Amino acid sequence: MRALFALTACATLALAAPVAAKDYGQHGALFVVTEPDLLMSIQSRLKRLEADGSLERMNREMAERTERKVRRPDPVAGMTKAQSLRSWTYDPAIVIDKDIKDTAGNIIVKAGQRANPLDFIQVRQALVFIDGDDREQLRWALASYTAENAKIIMVKGAPLDAMTAHQRQFFFDQGGYLVDRFGIRAVPAIVTQAGKVMKVREGTVKDLSR
Repeated sequence: MRALFALTACATLALAAPVAAKDYGQHGALFVVTEPDLLMSIQSRLKRLEADGSLERMNREMAERTERKVRRPDPVAGMTKAQSLRSWTYDPAIVIDKDIKDTAGNIIVKAGQRANPLDFIQVRQALVFIDGDDREQLRWALASYTAENAKIIMVKGAPLDAMTAHQRQFFFDQGGYLVDRFGIRAVPAIVTQAGKVMKVREGTVKDLSR
């Protein structure tokens, strides 16, 4: 009983003891945190640009840059003019990483199987790659191929201007995707189907005319 009383008394004294507090002073500068409304700042900036005509000028310059890029895309990097004949084949077959099913859910190609798109389609048009700024290459392509048997693809030049001048559709290999795929490094070059592979020929106009 005495032990219980002693424990209770100690607890009471502990709770009743004053808590010591100490002022450690101020350390460093204090700033008021202010956070401007981002949307209002943007709107204010746009109003100033609109008022002095800067916004209209920026829009016009952007439209002009976009039109220039469309009319004359960036040339495919690393392309040169062919000096000699070079030929090889490109195999488009790939290994499927997962099952391919038809609309009914039936597996038509199993994962791990080697599939060749040329087993299912036929490439009827030749792909003719040229430098659209090279008049000799452009004249040769137009004289040698019709719109029905070939697609003329530029790696440099102005395809829209060529369409207007020659009343024929031209294409442009944006970013060099196709020439990289086929391994083409010089133009003119021709890609045609040869059975289950694509045959690629790269050479001078004279070489490719034979």
